[in-house]
Amino acid sequence: MTANTVVTAKERSGAILTIDLHAVRANYRLLREKARPAACSAVVKSDAYGLGAAQVGAALYEEGCRHFFVAHLEEGISLRPHVAPDAEIFVLHGPPVGAESEFTQHGLIPVLNSAPQVAGWRAHAALLDRELDAVVQVDTGMSRMGLSPQEIDGWLANPHFLDGIKVRYVMSHLACADERYHPANAQQLARFLEIRARLPQYPASLANSSGVFLSPDYHFDLVRPGAALYGITPQAGEPNPLQSVVRLQGKILQTRTIEAGEHVGYSCRYTATGPCVVATVSVGYADGWLRSMSNQGLGLIDGVRVPQIGAISMDSITLDASNIDPARLAPGQLVDLICPEHPVDAVAAMAHTIGYEVLTNLGGRYFRVYTGLAPSPN
Repeated sequence: MTANTVVTAKERSGAILTIDLHAVRANYRLLREKARPAACSAVVKSDAYGLGAAQVGAALYEEGCRHFFVAHLEEGISLRPHVAPDAEIFVLHGPPVGAESEFTQHGLIPVLNSAPQVAGWRAHAALLDRELDAVVQVDTGMSRMGLSPQEIDGWLANPHFLDGIKVRYVMSHLACADERYHPANAQQLARFLEIRARLPQYPASLANSSGVFLSPDYHFDLVRPGAALYGITPQAGEPNPLQSVVRLQGKILQTRTIEAGEHVGYSCRYTATGPCVVATVSVGYADGWLRSMSNQGLGLIDGVRVPQIGAISMDSITLDASNIDPARLAPGQLVDLICPEHPVDAVAAMAHTIGYEVLTNLGGRYFRVYTGLAPSPN
């Protein structure tokens, strides 16, 4: 390497995160087909679960998706330029107090979760002197968001409750859909059906990713998959029908050989029982590689599993690479941390969490590679 050698950003990076948009689109097609005749939306909140809402949204739009859900107003504003004007963007948390005009300015549709949110949207419609679209969420047992049973009674008793509001969907959210036989699923479905019987004129939406796989009884008019789009297993303990979307590769920084009795990492949490080749890899908890995986995670080098040893540091992890050919341990050698052979759900199990947390924690220091990028819809 000479003084004039140009080093690319990919070469400078400590790790590479590859997002396969072909796989995202394939997962969407599978979900859409399973949900028919219901429409299939895409939940791209939290920057598409950390994978890039701009890129994921554009790819899913090209695949035919026209309903997108985000959590916050700012997420909706950020997504809008990356999908065509005919794409509908629904904001799950509804309008922050006094921010109703931002929704109409940016072409966003709120999910109204409480009587005060309904009142604010109703007042905004009156101010504009036109009907405004909205989704109304009802609580069926999660006790988190949505109109309470008392607020639903108030809605039905007040003929002016929805003045100026066109209800696109009445929706609710399932708490335990990833556990197929959990009794809460049937309980929430029964409550939702009771509410629908009182409000039969409105289209309905109940199923999240896992709900799509429960039964068609949960599909109604619109399903709202999120995690499944990104390859997370929809039903605990069952085979995953979805394609893997993410590949995370860290780079080896250096290696050393230690002897029996020597320690690795902070707090000396690992002690070698014999000669051990330690490979230090440039991914740590500042990159979202959860510290709870200390002494129990793993990596793959050329497809060979190597255990993670010692405490996970802010910027690095250490692996026992004793069984790897030394020629494959040079600085810059790639180590798979998430890949089809060790998917997100397997990583989550080692971290004692769920795949959602693993994906949304992936940090901003990775060099990102998108395969299957969609052209701009505009």
